[in-house]
Amino acid sequence: MKSVSVIVSTYNNPKWLENVLWGFNCQTYRDFEMVVADDGSKPNTKELIDDLKPHLHYNIKHVWQEDDGFQKCKILNKAIVATDSDYIIMTDGDCIPREDFVQVHYINKEPATFISGGYYMLPMNISKAITKKDIEEQNCFNIQWLKDMGIPKTFKNNKLTAKGFVSKLFNTFTPTNSSWNGHNSSGWKRDILNVNGFDERMRYGGEDREFGERLLNFGIKSKQLRYSAVCVHLDHERGYKTPEAIARNMVIRKEVRQKRSVWTYYGITK
Repeated sequence: MKSVSVIVSTYNNPKWLENVLWGFNCQTYRDFEMVVADDGSKPNTKELIDDLKPHLHYNIKHVWQEDDGFQKCKILNKAIVATDSDYIIMTDGDCIPREDFVQVHYINKEPATFISGGYYMLPMNISKAITKKDIEEQNCFNIQWLKDMGIPKTFKNNKLTAKGFVSKLFNTFTPTNSSWNGHNSSGWKRDILNVNGFDERMRYGGEDREFGERLLNFGIKSKQLRYSAVCVHLDHERGYKTPEAIARNMVIRKEVRQKRSVWTYYGITK
């Protein structure tokens, strides 16, 4: 059994997923399995995974369901059940992990605690320009390479440059809440099962935050590592984002906060 399971969610974007899978092939910590949580992609995603498998050092499980609109919570629950490790890292199929991504999550894990990481958002032109070589040489995490590609000088660049004491300082004093972020978070499988995973009524917009709020209600602490657990987020359209879905999600989240709920009746166990 591997010490870590990595769940990567995806939907009809095999090019971005390929970059992410190459990113995990560059990890310094290698004792992990991969579960691709596929929310109904067309066959070319499975074909990509099958083609890549012989070239990757890690094992991949491809968990797929029929396309029925945005059902990320449902496929994540299926992927959680499919994992074989005690500790789970979750990220998205448009987030390339830095080479120390799994290691940072693994060495910082604590009992009854989940880790909240961040991301560095790239514009579409740079997202499209990144090659397998750029991932293997870690160019897409090199701030000078990104500046040469046109990235402006902003405070968020510290996500890529902060090291050691500085990254710890930024992690401690960042104004951002240490919430569960679907693109970069990790926790213990037993804690995830104790709140019954994700609420499958949720569509796009805060579905990861709602899950994290139930973990906090259960007594699980959160740990901020947005300047240490680093991934770059490739740009994409969000055609599944609707005001109706976000409004419905907010009603569910409000109820969770008011009732201090820990369990969803619409999760892994029905």
